[in-house]
Amino acid sequence: MGAAEAPTKLVNAGFSPFAISLCMVAGVFTARWTFPTLLKGTVYVFRDLMTCKHLLVWAILAGALWAVANTLTVFAIRDVGLAIAFPMWNTNALVGLFWGRVLFRELDGADGKTIAKVLLGSICIVVAAIMLGFSTLHGNTSPSGHHVFGGVLAAIGASLMWGTMYVPYRKAYLSGMNPLSFVTVFTVGELLTMCLLTWTLDGGRHSSVFQLVRGGQFLFWLFLGGFVWVIGDMFQQFAAKYLGIGRGIPLSNTNQLWGLAWGALVFGELATADNRHRLLVLAGSAVMILGALFISTAKASTAEHSSRNEALERECDRYGLDYNRVLLAQSGEELNQRSEGRRWWDYAIILTAIAVFVWLGAKAVVPPLAMNFAWIIILAALLLVSLVGCGYRLYKQTGFS
Repeated sequence: MGAAEAPTKLVNAGFSPFAISLCMVAGVFTARWTFPTLLKGTVYVFRDLMTCKHLLVWAILAGALWAVANTLTVFAIRDVGLAIAFPMWNTNALVGLFWGRVLFRELDGADGKTIAKVLLGSICIVVAAIMLGFSTLHGNTSPSGHHVFGGVLAAIGASLMWGTMYVPYRKAYLSGMNPLSFVTVFTVGELLTMCLLTWTLDGGRHSSVFQLVRGGQFLFWLFLGGFVWVIGDMFQQFAAKYLGIGRGIPLSNTNQLWGLAWGALVFGELATADNRHRLLVLAGSAVMILGALFISTAKASTAEHSSRNEALERECDRYGLDYNRVLLAQSGEELNQRSEGRRWWDYAIILTAIAVFVWLGAKAVVPPLAMNFAWIIILAALLLVSLVGCGYRLYKQTGFS
């Protein structure tokens, strides 16, 4: 959770949550266009989008929900602190599980044991998130004041927004859209919504976002945070496609363990913790791992796959789609799959993204934080190995389709 402390520091410095969110979304926007272009090329992406034109509005809606939820998290961190806000908005996994069951009939055909594993695993992950969140509260660090109630509402609102955002995800992937294509339009909704919120609710031309942009030294870290976040989100998108939101989203929410590792090992956030707080860390970590094991072993049965195919057929009938194409796309294959190659503008997009980060990095200032560089190297190496290994496995099995 150490990386998520940046918004708190900027709020304390006088920048509004809207300004901070807009800059983070700008970094997200840069990444969401760069990665699809790098992995598939814009010709493939736009051809895929034109195949499922009815999903464009759903992707923009999902981006708008994400932008509002992300802004609410900054308010929540400001008013109640990261340790309390993070586990509260992480309950979005249960919201997604509910919508997956109600709207898309996920788990239909599954036996009682499988349903119990998914449900119990999701609950374990949420409970563990709460335990890990409270493990970072030391001494008299509990939030106080009249803003606490608003902070709690903001965290709950973010959970509901993010949990509902997974509905367009699932709808897109049931229609055969590639996750890389979906996020390309998704990010347009993110950026437009944040621009609208910042302009209307943060003083228009007097918004602190202009001061933040002129400052320069903060922008690199906000952009970098958004960029790295998008890499993880890409994997979450594919998880939502191939596992469904009922399984994929709770598993991806175990990211709190990774954040805790950075906070404790790199930034020493638990150095002054007493035995009670450290016991919460161990217990919370064990419960979260147990929840992940429950969900990962809840394999879909033949009857559940048949139920999913029925959902595919309903989407195809509703929008006049080719059922065979959608079925193959859902399985990571595509009819008439072929490489479209790269165009000159693809390279221009990638080079522009690199230039933006070089320009921002040249003006950035390293935060004066005490860090354990040995653990930075170890965790960064683990991150790189996981990224390459999981990315290669995904590419071999699906071709990023």
